Amino acid sequence: MKPICVPCQRFFRPKKNGFYFIEGMPVGPGRAAPGTSEPDKWWPYKLWVGDLWECHGCGANIVVGVAERAIAVRYMEEFPNMIKRFNPTLQVNDC
Repeated sequence: MKPICVPCQRFFRPKKNGFYFIEGMPVGPGRAAPGTSEPDKWWPYKLWVGDLWECHGCGANIVVGVAERAIAVRYMEEFPNMIKRFNPTLQVNDC
């Protein structure tokens, strides 16, 4: 079954298969606020791929169908090149 938008009572629809995104990790000591409020306190940590879906009612977007393992991780030598190659457009800042 397709994901459901509860407020709109509609199914999400595929928008882009092969949607690349980054999982961030907090920088330095202390707690970095999750989300978009302190983006400078997060570094790229893992590169992932999933499918971007959209609600045609409210325009909300979700990422589903994410693989079990990241494509690349920060400690890997090829990580910077993978970021350049796949050009992710989203960084998730949350732990």
